[in-house]
Amino acid sequence: MSFFAPPRRVETTVFTRLPDRFRKSRPSAWADANRGCLEIDSFLEGPSFDREGRLHVTDIPFGRVFRIDPAGEWEQITEYDGWPNGLKIHRDGRIFITDYKRGLLLLDPASDRVSPFLETVGSESFKGLNDLFFASNIRFIDEQVRKNWL
Repeated sequence: MSFFAPPRRVETTVFTRLPDRFRKSRPSAWADANRGCLEIDSFLEGPSFDREGRLHVTDIPFGRVFRIDPAGEWEQITEYDGWPNGLKIHRDGRIFITDYKRGLLLLDPASDRVSPFLETVGSESFKGLNDLFFASNIRFIDEQVRKNWL
């Protein structure tokens, strides 16, 4: 006996994919710990759209952030020593990254440079910091974080 109708079938197509020029299977400390020491070419996470309709994604094992334009064209905007897995673009334009290794980071959209925002609380580092969500009182939270922890 079934209480619900089967789900409606939705046809899909691939809009875009990581271009081959960014695919270089190689060892990674992240893949050693999370993928059984397999060489991989990427592990994409953290999708977030900016106000121009461009999609940003992180590449955890290689510390890369990509931007994909509405036509599906990819651009690597930064690469740094980290394991970025979450990314969220605040309404004021700041790009926040959660990073397994380094905590909460900021990506400057003008220079594409990554800098620390909150790496530790007290003397403790974060353990696998993951996804992001912005509360309506983010300005207050920013002020409290900087006042109490930085």
